[in-house]
Amino acid sequence: MKAAYYKKTGTARDVLINDELETPKPTANEVLISVKASGINPSDVKRRAGWQNKNLPFPLIIPHSDGAGKIVKVGRNMSTDLIGSDVWVWNAQGGYAGPGRAFGTAAEFIAVPATQVSKLPDNVTFEEGACLGVPLRTSHRAVFADGPIDNKLILVQGAGGVVGNFAVQLASQFGATVIATAGSKERMSHALDAGAHHVVNRHDLSFKKEIMDITKGLGVDRIIEIEFGGNIETDIDLLKPNGIIAAYSSTTVPNPTFPYYKLAAKGGQINLIQSFNLPLEAEKQCQRDLQELCEAGKFKVAIGKVLPISEISTAHEMVEAKTIIGNVVLKV
Repeated sequence: MKAAYYKKTGTARDVLINDELETPKPTANEVLISVKASGINPSDVKRRAGWQNKNLPFPLIIPHSDGAGKIVKVGRNMSTDLIGSDVWVWNAQGGYAGPGRAFGTAAEFIAVPATQVSKLPDNVTFEEGACLGVPLRTSHRAVFADGPIDNKLILVQGAGGVVGNFAVQLASQFGATVIATAGSKERMSHALDAGAHHVVNRHDLSFKKEIMDITKGLGVDRIIEIEFGGNIETDIDLLKPNGIIAAYSSTTVPNPTFPYYKLAAKGGQINLIQSFNLPLEAEKQCQRDLQELCEAGKFKVAIGKVLPISEISTAHEMVEAKTIIGNVVLKV
């Protein structure tokens, strides 16, 4: 099968290889998927670059956690009725904790546990389905983990990004008033298109005052946070009493500290979000909500660029450069 892989960490052009590898076989409780599209997330390029760990846990790694395709074979204990199903895939490489899996979706075929696939909604393409795993599940958990959101004021930091854009869609569709921050006119427009009720330029020196003015000085109930360490002071200032910060990343400040008593004085809470190990009910609810929104025509996947798998190095560089609005996807 065609596949892209690396045997050491480093820059994309230095370590990524396109070659032929043996097609995997599904074992017990697994399905074999003919991959049609492979989504690329920041976590994928960080791993390849050696972020926080330059040593590989396996001799060879096929990258990417997310993808979409068609089930062509099943392992033991699995019903043959699944063969022919169009599905989207998540956690193909596992999470940050432990070695994860060696073989991701940047290949013509992948064998994964059946618990890591879900039916692709009828009106969602393979390229769009390849963008769901990490971003949708992360945003869904960040939005809903702390209870009902109807009539809540939710601030989505970094709403011009992929996770932030999904968070805006979910929060606005399920009854919250959404304030979004973004770093450019184009990304601000992207957040508005997703359903944000208010959008603020995060580079504006008065952006905190703008948000407080929008809330009439009350602050927000929830904050969906992309850069916890860098924004924690501002987030606390913007929280209502007993508000909650749901943080899914802290890349710039990976070992953050925070002003405990300043947050405690508000009765504020912090919820750390990772999509690699969601509770089963959260997984199921995410799938149900996706199906509901897709059937109603109220869910959009923004794809910024589609490239062939042979151009994986270019695709990784695009994700690292953060210049593309929307997902970067490989057609396999």
